[in-house]
Amino acid sequence: MVADPCTSAYGRLSVMLQWRYDMESVLTVPPAAFDPPPRVDSAVVRMVPRQAPAELNPALLSVVVREAFSQRRKLLRHSLGRWLQSQGADTAFDLQRRAEEVPVEEYVALTRALEATGVQAGRSDQAAASQ
Repeated sequence: MVADPCTSAYGRLSVMLQWRYDMESVLTVPPAAFDPPPRVDSAVVRMVPRQAPAELNPALLSVVVREAFSQRRKLLRHSLGRWLQSQGADTAFDLQRRAEEVPVEEYVALTRALEATGVQAGRSDQAAASQ
């Protein structure tokens, strides 16, 4: 949830939460604090809603992030790039990176650019259904 780009923990959940909330890891809770102890460490995270999150269509951001992380270890041109093509979107977004390398702000900027060209969240579901 609080992971930074270019880390293995950074993913779809990180992007969607960090767009809407200021996230802060407060403390790590060891397995011994629970009975029975889990096999993982736990964490306490502070989530403070942003006063003014970026204005955009949350459903479209969700689709963009889902497509980007659908093939996490591949370059974005293989996942998000194909989706952008199917939407007829022509953007200057760098697709020669992996999804985990793109900061939240760039996903937000891409979503805003797509909104400006008329791309809507529902179109991806219709395109997927026709394939």
